Amino acid sequence: MKKLHLLSNAHLDPVWQWEWEEGAAAAVSTFRAAAEFCEEFDGYIFNHNEVILYKWIEEYEPKLFARIQRLVKEGKWRIMGGWYLQPDCNMISGESFVRQILLGKAYFREKFGVEPTTAINFDSFGHTRGLVQILEQAGYDSYIFMRPDEMDALPAGDFIWEGYNGSKVMAHKIEGGYNTNMGKTREKIERWLSDHGDRDTGLVLWGVGNHGGGPSRIDLTQIGELMAERKDFEIIHSTPEAYFEDLRAAELPSFAGDLNPRFVGCYTSMIRIKQKHRQLENELFMTEKMLSAAALQGLLSYPSNDLYEALCDLLTAQFHDILPGTSIQPAEEASLRQIDHGLEIVARLKARAFFALASGQPKAALKEYPILIYNPHPFPVKGIFECEFMLEDQNWNEEFSMPQVYRDGQLLPCQPEKELSNLNLDWRKRVVFEAQLAPSSMNRFDARIKMLAEKPLPQLKEQDGAFRFETADLRVVINAATGRMDEYSVKGVSYLRKDAFAALVLADNEDPWRMDTIAFGPVEGRFELMNEEESGVFSGLKNPLPAVRVIEDGAVRTVIESVLTYGNSRICQLYKLPKQGTEIEVELRVYWNEKDKMLKLSIPTVLEQGDFLGQTAFGVNPLDREGNETVAQKWIAVEDAAQNMAVTCINNGIYGGDFRQGEVRLSLLRGAGYCAHPIGDRPIMVQDRFQPRMDQGERSYTFWLNAGELADRRDRVDREALGHNERPYALSFFPSGEGELMDSFIVLEDERIQLSAFKKEEQGDGYILRLFEPTGSGGSTFVSIPSLGIRSEVSLKGFEFKTFRIQPASGTFEEIPLCE
Repeated sequence: MKKLHLLSNAHLDPVWQWEWEEGAAAAVSTFRAAAEFCEEFDGYIFNHNEVILYKWIEEYEPKLFARIQRLVKEGKWRIMGGWYLQPDCNMISGESFVRQILLGKAYFREKFGVEPTTAINFDSFGHTRGLVQILEQAGYDSYIFMRPDEMDALPAGDFIWEGYNGSKVMAHKIEGGYNTNMGKTREKIERWLSDHGDRDTGLVLWGVGNHGGGPSRIDLTQIGELMAERKDFEIIHSTPEAYFEDLRAAELPSFAGDLNPRFVGCYTSMIRIKQKHRQLENELFMTEKMLSAAALQGLLSYPSNDLYEALCDLLTAQFHDILPGTSIQPAEEASLRQIDHGLEIVARLKARAFFALASGQPKAALKEYPILIYNPHPFPVKGIFECEFMLEDQNWNEEFSMPQVYRDGQLLPCQPEKELSNLNLDWRKRVVFEAQLAPSSMNRFDARIKMLAEKPLPQLKEQDGAFRFETADLRVVINAATGRMDEYSVKGVSYLRKDAFAALVLADNEDPWRMDTIAFGPVEGRFELMNEEESGVFSGLKNPLPAVRVIEDGAVRTVIESVLTYGNSRICQLYKLPKQGTEIEVELRVYWNEKDKMLKLSIPTVLEQGDFLGQTAFGVNPLDREGNETVAQKWIAVEDAAQNMAVTCINNGIYGGDFRQGEVRLSLLRGAGYCAHPIGDRPIMVQDRFQPRMDQGERSYTFWLNAGELADRRDRVDREALGHNERPYALSFFPSGEGELMDSFIVLEDERIQLSAFKKEEQGDGYILRLFEPTGSGGSTFVSIPSLGIRSEVSLKGFEFKTFRIQPASGTFEEIPLCE
């Protein structure tokens, strides 16, 4: 007989139009009502996921929690999904997906003795293809999702979703929504039966409301009547796993791609949340690596409980109405506060690890200022590093104390730059220097002071209306009349068109989701250079000032600053141009006071026929080339195989952008309303009062642009992005000289493979390494841990990741399943 599975659930957003306390209250009341119905109605099964909600029940109503545990054992209540919560499924890293699953499965195993095999993300706004491999490795064979709502590319509602590296899971796209209005469930079921009577099996989701609710007595009664009436279909209360078990014998079509786009405004709305989320992601995973290296060398005890607390802060911030920026303003502020809580925990742990890892560093020589930089990555990191320190005494003379940085007695390219303090006294120093850091180790530098008659002045000057910066490998021209970049050439090859790094203002509206479009536009204007009087006033000076000027210049880099204006908004933009290498850094400090407008940063490349790609979770995704809004993570690239050219751009906390005819437009922020949901033809927001808008005020961004031959850029960009995001930690510190000097702890003996995680395992005394191949070409490396006598070869297919366990007691290194 044909069978229709009914999946009863309650959609419970922890925050959205409400703050988390109200979300907790809704969870308690909904779960209480659901438990009563499970006990009252024979055959009824309630399904629910999300650790965060069960933790609230456990804390606030422990008797109800025990009751649910009993119902789970009796098969009347189903733990589904098994994740910490339903996160955004585009903007979080592959490692974050893993942690959502690890913490979720561990909790449900401990508290309920169950482990779901169907993952669910009913309400998330699109889903990255990289999720498939993660699901398969985590023991899931199936996935239920709803968005994008319309997707002509899908071959059917049930299909095989193919991920990277040949991974596959069965997938079901929800039809008709995941919930129902009270008393309307029977109508929804009958509509499905009318539309799909020819199917052998089907799935209908039901449950009242979008803020709790779940099952209702009237619906359960009417469903029971319908079950008795229909003789052509067996209609049953069911679970996700039961549905896919019936589906398993069917021959399903395949789909290889991501499930996007949907609600493209969410890639940019509430940019502070997105930037803070990225910061906590970076700092947490980097600190785990430092703590693991320190613990395995006997320098400290691994702080599992503190890291767990910070990780919960991170996972909560990834909720699909927090990270996408669709909640109310108090929820935004609470989320920022929670992310900061995680950042504070991690900052203290990072300092603990740093000082432990400084063991054995020799005492400083007289008149030397030690600078220690810990590189958490198992490969060398070459770059420009900055550190501040205090002189041993204040210099009240007119001369200038020039810091010079040495390594093993050799002078490195270095220069002084403006320190963060504004004491107009030669006392606090900020030194910038170029170096290559040894992998997974503490790197020692020493600053010495050379007295000069005065501080060196910038040497680069404006000529014929432009600042022309040129080295053996790089040529950059900044237009003095526009503040924009008119040339970027690498080894004699031009990669950008004129007017690069223009700040564009686009038409937008109040809707943080942007439910009405998949593209932004048109362009309404752009930021233009201030005149000298405006420049002086904006810069806080007593006199006019050129709006484009060189503010730093030395042996390491030249820094050019421009100040621009549009409407009620301002931008201070820095170009940091290196004396060695081809990577330029562009930093923006935006003061935004526009409403119903969007800010994008234009990078017009010469690769008009190029392909647009971006980093996603454990993969690289081809992105739209026709001007539609796309989502990526730490980097994007424009590649032209015919010309063997590529341009890459790394970011520190944005996700949205578009591309057309060679021009990349990175999405910086919007001026949308808070939780302003379009409904029919009504005004999106009430029109009779002041309404606060998101992302008003100061926001900061940093980008790193590079270009070169395609294969070289593809091989290097992922490690470069990790180096900029999980940035090696620098501190001026005078060590005691005691302890044993440590060599590199862990080394990957290749130039591409990434270390996604290095942490203590969830249970036991082992440590986890997760390795990832980021280019799609596949490759192998040797993992070397000299202090444990480990050197083992690891082979990875394109975009494949593998998990390994180190047992320090036995010195063993073995591959294990993802879920430890």
